[in-house]
Amino acid sequence: MSYKSTSFSIKNWSQDDQPREKLRDKGKTALSDAELVAILIGSGSRDESAVDLCKRILARVDNNLNTLGKLTINQLMEFKGIGEAKAITIAAALELGKRRRLEDALKLEKITSSRTVFNIMQPILGELPHEEFWILYLNNSNKILHKNQLSKGGITGTLVDVRLVLKNALEVGATSLILCHNHPSGTLKPSQSDKAITQKLKLASESLDIKVLDHLIVTEKAYFSFADEELL
Repeated sequence: MSYKSTSFSIKNWSQDDQPREKLRDKGKTALSDAELVAILIGSGSRDESAVDLCKRILARVDNNLNTLGKLTINQLMEFKGIGEAKAITIAAALELGKRRRLEDALKLEKITSSRTVFNIMQPILGELPHEEFWILYLNNSNKILHKNQLSKGGITGTLVDVRLVLKNALEVGATSLILCHNHPSGTLKPSQSDKAITQKLKLASESLDIKVLDHLIVTEKAYFSFADEELL
């Protein structure tokens, strides 16, 4: 008895069903997330088309591309039909999207509000599983002269060296600072140590005529501003 396998490669679909041709003819906005990811992986399996496979993967992450971007290569390979090459392709594409967001945010050189700071720092800090503490160094026009990762810690905290903050401020000629760190837990409530380091940096900076304009706590989808809440 002969057996004929069924191919689910995109190139064997009818032209109306091919995501690549759909993108070419109708534009990228006409495609669903599953169709876009299907273009990346190119083919499904004998039992499942690439689009159906991608729909299944996206359903597992509640159709959230940010959540998909957090999956490791090994986690992606747990899906039947996704080998190492396809997993790497998906991870690389989502990382490029993340970096594009970051580059767009960095074009906002002038800080006009806490929301501006969040737009700049969320792509850097929002999805991290550990805490990091960053400093934005500004000039008189509130334009960013330099941004610096001051420290990298564990799940519940990180250390801040006040002397290093001020040393860097003097080196770049900053007249003001914005403090920023993330809470991997997702909580926006500042801890006592968050409040203490804010006051410590504020007092130390004032001795050099440098202002601390704000301190943001960043999570994946939201932020807390010390300035907005009048805690500075």
